[in-house]
Amino acid sequence: MSSSHKNLSDFSHITIKSAKDLKFAIVVSQWNAEITGALLNGAIDGLINNGATEHNIRVIEVPGSYELISGADIALRDQTFDAIICLGCVIQGETRHFDFICAAVAQGISNVSTKYNKPVIFGVLTTDNLQQAIDRAGGKHGNKGEEAAITAIQMAHISKEF
Repeated sequence: MSSSHKNLSDFSHITIKSAKDLKFAIVVSQWNAEITGALLNGAIDGLINNGATEHNIRVIEVPGSYELISGADIALRDQTFDAIICLGCVIQGETRHFDFICAAVAQGISNVSTKYNKPVIFGVLTTDNLQQAIDRAGGKHGNKGEEAAITAIQMAHISKEF
């Protein structure tokens, strides 16, 4: 089935452990706020619906997706978070800016994760247009913010096991 007709946020095939005793930071871009706000709501709902408490979730707003890297780095200096969730949205425009930002953000988030040896989750939409972003921020393809939250829970547990 093509993704054009499928809600991609289906977790029915996996067991999700409780997030009850885990601490999360959600670093979210203020750019494309309609989309990133929906991603943030999805992430918070995903964490709380799986046992996290609001007290153990810290939201850090940064100007744009590029700043997610620094935001995650700053959050991990705290050393109390079990996982960081980075949420942003970069929509293709007429210039190559999209390519540079997407590549830099992906590499930067990866680097922060390995620097601190903590899960840093890539919840950044990289879409061709606004409609694709809407479809993935609570629309017909589910909510990638919720998916990022589930990933953060799973990775935090894996990290604690080792």
